[in-house]
Amino acid sequence: MLEPGDKAPAFTLPDQDGNEVKLSDFKGETVVLYFYPRAETCEFK
Repeated sequence: MLEPGDKAPAFTLPDQDGNEVKLSDFKGETVVLYFYPRAETCEFK
């Protein structure tokens, strides 16, 4: 599990148009990554 301040691992994901985007494509730029729970995977009590 990542902790605050950890470097993000290298990864590739599709963008909204299905094109592959690599984290390394943004090397040297400021990038904000936001991770959130997948829909329908959280229980609220």
